[in-house]
Amino acid sequence: QRERALLWCVLGAAWGQLRYSVPEEMPKGSFVGDVAKDLAMDLSLRERGVRLVDRRRTPYLALHGKTGHLVTAERIDREQLCEAVQRCVLHCEVIVEGEMKFYEIEVEVTDINDNDPRFKEAEMELRMSEITVPGWRIPLRDALDPDLGRNSVQSYELSGDEHFSLSVQAGPGGAERPELVLAKALDREEASLHELVLRAMDGGEPSRTGTARIRVTVLDANDNAPVFSQAEYTVRVSEDVPIGSILVTLTATDADDGMNGHVKYIFHKTSNRGSDLFHLDSETGEISLIKDLDFEEISSHELQVQAEDGGGLLDTAKVHGIVLEITDINDNAPSFREGDTELRISETTAPGSRFPLPEAHDSDLGRNSVQSYELSGDEHFSLSVQAGPGGAERPELVLSKALDREEASLHELVLRAMDGGEPSRTGTARIRVVVLDTNDNAPVFSQEEYTVRVSEDVPVGFTVVTLTATDADEGANGFVQYSVKKVTEKASKIFQLKAETGEIILLRNLDFEEGDYYELEVQAHDGGTLFDTAKLVITVTDVNDNAPEL
Repeated sequence: QRERALLWCVLGAAWGQLRYSVPEEMPKGSFVGDVAKDLAMDLSLRERGVRLVDRRRTPYLALHGKTGHLVTAERIDREQLCEAVQRCVLHCEVIVEGEMKFYEIEVEVTDINDNDPRFKEAEMELRMSEITVPGWRIPLRDALDPDLGRNSVQSYELSGDEHFSLSVQAGPGGAERPELVLAKALDREEASLHELVLRAMDGGEPSRTGTARIRVTVLDANDNAPVFSQAEYTVRVSEDVPIGSILVTLTATDADDGMNGHVKYIFHKTSNRGSDLFHLDSETGEISLIKDLDFEEISSHELQVQAEDGGGLLDTAKVHGIVLEITDINDNAPSFREGDTELRISETTAPGSRFPLPEAHDSDLGRNSVQSYELSGDEHFSLSVQAGPGGAERPELVLSKALDREEASLHELVLRAMDGGEPSRTGTARIRVVVLDTNDNAPVFSQEEYTVRVSEDVPVGFTVVTLTATDADEGANGFVQYSVKKVTEKASKIFQLKAETGEIILLRNLDFEEGDYYELEVQAHDGGTLFDTAKLVITVTDVNDNAPEL
């Protein structure tokens, strides 16, 4: 009767299932439940033939044979193990082999707050017209948190700008959905970009937070008319001003963007005579002369110009022209379009060769414009000035003395342009002449003859001597390699010359008794066809390596 009661108790525990729970992320070997106690087994489980069966590819649970405790076999990550499952449960079985019985065990893995809320996009780009009505709402991406319950996303907050606020709506299943609300009217001309930060907080202790940056680009609306820089322009010009001259440039600006801010200029009101004399560039606002002026015929002109943007908004300005003679003054210095010029000339270039130099420009006229040039800086070069079209002077660089790159690879000159004003004004340009290398230097050994004494007992691989030759040329022209020009057959088997380094290496052991004197002729050659030759004498010294013979 006692055995029957005990069996009934065991079967009741087995078939009613053992249920345990364990928090995720517990270290390997953490206690889950006392199986031996819960199954009323007083002997060790190993002696009873009890074993745990976990059918997963990676077992997460283990049964301790001596204590009967169920423990974790691995660190358990609930989000990895049970992704998108609300209740995460591990199932295994305890089998009593001798009694042919098994018991089901169910272990629930409970959530801890080990994940931050995270937005799928860390940066959101929104575009909103500046005429959008306050109160307008834009749904935002919600944050995701693999944790459950209070450990998942609980609230949102927005920071960064008074123009926007945050509204959170309840979505399907009770999830919170953030919305961006326009709280204050936008003005692109005041601020074309608004940068906000959206934060998502979970309900854990302590709370975890995730952020996303929101950039709101304000799109332009045509809410600004063009505005001229002056309501009235007054221009004074000489009656002999040449045709094509720009008399004045009108400037109107529009605070709008794109086509709404693109300004075009049109004549609004002008006399027939004025329209014959003047041309208005619709894009630049330049008014230029298209026919000769005549002071005696008419002394002034009044024009009206409108500035119109891409949306049809207008502004109007008046242009008064009073014809007066203006005498030129020397108020501009000569200037070079490029302040630095680089020429590349081979060192074999023949003296007398010429190279064009940049011309100087001077906005003044007559004697006040460029009249002469001069060169300074180096005896290798001189200056020649040739007459160009229309009498303009064209400076040329003349090679006066042969170049040698090894003597000087760079020559720096200064070209000056002078006008004829009182006092004269000057403009300068720096001329850098880079001398290009040619193979005009042969390698040169540091010694014509190398004499080396070496003991007969030095090891194989020993560097007997390092030959050194230098070449003043550049690049491949100055790259030196070494070779043996003349050597006996015996010496060629004993010594090796490294082509790249000039090292003489011992190939096999020396024997004073076999030979105590070697002579080699070596050659250093560059990347071209030039070379130098040196003599190498190697004397082998004796060591006491032979016993006397009777």
